Amino acid sequence: MQLAQVILNGLLLGGLYAAMAAGFSLVWGVLNIINIAQGSAVVLGSYVAYFAWRYAGLNPLLAVALAGPLLFGAGWVLQRFLIQRVIAAPVLITLVFTFGMDLILNNTMISLFTADYRKIEGVFPTVPLHFGALTLPVDRLLAAAAGIGVAFALHVYLHRSRLGRAIVAVRMDRQTAELMGVRVEIIYATTFGLGLAMAGVAGCLLAAIFPTSPLNSTYYLHIAFVACVLGGLGSVLGAVAGGLLLGVVESLGALFVGAEYGTTVAAVVLLLMLFTRPQGLLGRAGYE
Repeated sequence: MQLAQVILNGLLLGGLYAAMAAGFSLVWGVLNIINIAQGSAVVLGSYVAYFAWRYAGLNPLLAVALAGPLLFGAGWVLQRFLIQRVIAAPVLITLVFTFGMDLILNNTMISLFTADYRKIEGVFPTVPLHFGALTLPVDRLLAAAAGIGVAFALHVYLHRSRLGRAIVAVRMDRQTAELMGVRVEIIYATTFGLGLAMAGVAGCLLAAIFPTSPLNSTYYLHIAFVACVLGGLGSVLGAVAGGLLLGVVESLGALFVGAEYGTTVAAVVLLLMLFTRPQGLLGRAGYE
């Protein structure tokens, strides 16, 4: 039962990772940009949830409706008027560009909010749910369900809406999509906006459980990167699968080799995946 509880805890944690990785994977797959600022965007979403709770008493799960549109707008503007200027440059250039964005955003948050950890409290029942010998913390259960639900909603949007299908088409073949009348620069801006919106959503969900600080940004970037590679580049459902797998691997690693080595075990699993199945669990070359 201890093993079952650890796996369950890992799945709940993986649900949060899924929302974090979905936007990162989408941007990387469509724009071929590794957004180093994704972790700081997650932290910014956490601050939106924290201040919405502190000054308006808003539940962090409801703050998703505030953080998502705010970060979508910021991402759309950033890509349309700044990143678009270097979109055709080598990957190293865009990597350095987003690294600079991350430095600016992270240091701005440290200057405005300091590096002190802040915690949202008293918004969820403290009594956990029990199923036999298994224990389900209510806050983690709600946050994980919301994270997976938002990621799945993004997947449905990509495949059922006109704009979503255009995003998938640009990922599959940018030149052909352009010849068919798709405005690629608008698709790029929308995709980057969706990536940051998902980061904001993930930040709100994480703020419901964990303390918030700009110091978390590097760890969140690491999680998004690993889950993206495990699940498959550009695949939203792959990001969900990668996030769930990463959560379970970290939990099992903490159980068997110690909590301080959980991330190391996840890195080993990542290397094994790259050697055995480099396209990830659900990834396929050239298709979302």
